Amino acid sequence: MSKKISVKARPGAKDYLLGLRYDLPSSIVVFLVALPLCLGVALASNAPLFSGLIAGVVGGIVVGLASRSHLSVSGPAAGLTAIVSVAVVTLPSFEAFLVAVVIGGVIQLILGFLKAGIIGDYVPSAVIKGMLAAIGLILILNQVPHLLGDDSKFEVDESIKQSDKGNIFSNFINAFAHITPVALLIGGSGLAFHFIWEKLIAGKKGFVKMIPAPLIVVLMGVGIHMLFRQSDPANSLSNNHLVSIPVANSANEFFSFFTRPDFNHLFNQQVLVTGLVLALVASLESLLSIEAVDDLDPYQRVTPTNRELKAQGLGNIISGLIGGLPVTSVIVRSSANVNAGAKTKMSTIYHGLFLLLSVAFIPFVLNLIPKAALAAVLIFTGYKLAKPSLFKAFYKKGWDQFLPFVITITAILLTDLLKGVIIGIGVGLFFVLRSNFKTAVFVVNDDNKFLFRLRKDISFLNKPIIKNKLELVPANSSVLIDASRADFIDKDVIETIEDFMLHAPLKNIRVELKYSRTRDQGFSKRIKADMNGTADLIRTHEKEIAVASAN
Repeated sequence: MSKKISVKARPGAKDYLLGLRYDLPSSIVVFLVALPLCLGVALASNAPLFSGLIAGVVGGIVVGLASRSHLSVSGPAAGLTAIVSVAVVTLPSFEAFLVAVVIGGVIQLILGFLKAGIIGDYVPSAVIKGMLAAIGLILILNQVPHLLGDDSKFEVDESIKQSDKGNIFSNFINAFAHITPVALLIGGSGLAFHFIWEKLIAGKKGFVKMIPAPLIVVLMGVGIHMLFRQSDPANSLSNNHLVSIPVANSANEFFSFFTRPDFNHLFNQQVLVTGLVLALVASLESLLSIEAVDDLDPYQRVTPTNRELKAQGLGNIISGLIGGLPVTSVIVRSSANVNAGAKTKMSTIYHGLFLLLSVAFIPFVLNLIPKAALAAVLIFTGYKLAKPSLFKAFYKKGWDQFLPFVITITAILLTDLLKGVIIGIGVGLFFVLRSNFKTAVFVVNDDNKFLFRLRKDISFLNKPIIKNKLELVPANSSVLIDASRADFIDKDVIETIEDFMLHAPLKNIRVELKYSRTRDQGFSKRIKADMNGTADLIRTHEKEIAVASAN
């Protein structure tokens, strides 16, 4: 298993130039993936569509420059849509909501300086892998309708909820009754090309390796769309099957799309609470996404999480100041970035620049891209995240890894990203406690000679089994209680052992207590004084100790 490398030194100009041939093509892929998602998240959040594009630009350029993550991509995320949509409706105005975004960014900055980024390190690997697989399944379910030509619903990143328009399960099923032949041709051929292309370039090097398949898929989609528009207009794609970007007729109109926050609502209690909730949820989602992206990184580089919180905070402050939605590190675009072969964070910065330049100068060109072509790119990305081989690998690792993995996936699919991960962490914690509970106490019995070996941490949860097994020791037996390997023993357990040692002589039970003299496990001085270590009793347990050591 490869070891993650923490790269604290800042990459130099030479590093970025060397990575340009990888980062520039991958940034185009991320740009093509991010474009409809920015619009979709804004629509899902009951916010102006351009606010989603602003967040995408800020997430790419501002967060990209401030962060030290090599492959993470930030932008508006559907994991926040439930919070944002409610806030936009309940707060006095959209400008008041922007104040909450700025407040959330300030809180994230503070969390970064308080070194709260360590929280993400406590999420089990099975939960992170489960989150990635769930995102992959959500991508597939969410994008199949677009591939089939049912574009009546909006795109989302990481959530199954779509307000009053159903959810990804109902949309997935209903889409088969609304198939558009040209969209299916574009999406199906693009998806097939993606799989064929990956097999063709597997193991190859050189120029062919640098050609991004998603870019070819998009160009194929535009070509097929234009061909049908010219030859068979009646059956060509309508506007709702294409990407829709707001078009400005002048510079003044373009800048009018930006909105300033109204700081007259700064001390509004609802605004303050919304800012706090946005900060906490966005921070947790960013930390989880960063952990997942670092896991996908071929070089296994580690992102400084406290610096990431500061970068996300700065991004949200700027996004709120110019009319954008809150941003987080988003796993869908980050995964597309990794799969496209990005090497440095310049890829996410380039993608932000492309978003800005495209919406400013060529929105009419982008509006020619069929959503079915983008759906093919996203479905392939989802497949990479949720390959069947991944499920088989976790099944082979055992139930303590497989169940947290599967339950995390199921919980995310049935709720949302944040709740699903919390449930997954809870299941993982259960298995950790269960494993510690089963291995903390080891009992050996041979001809009325008993060995009780206490290992690792002995909590109050172990008290019943220790108490019951001690009480089952028959009269005229000898008992060795070996606590030398225990790192911690709960006071309740110590009291149980001491009580047994005090009344053991009534049953003619000889008891020997062995504990580490370099650390005091908490046994009373009187008990320790009464235990006159007898060499013959220890020798009688040598066989049992050898067996226990082997285990």
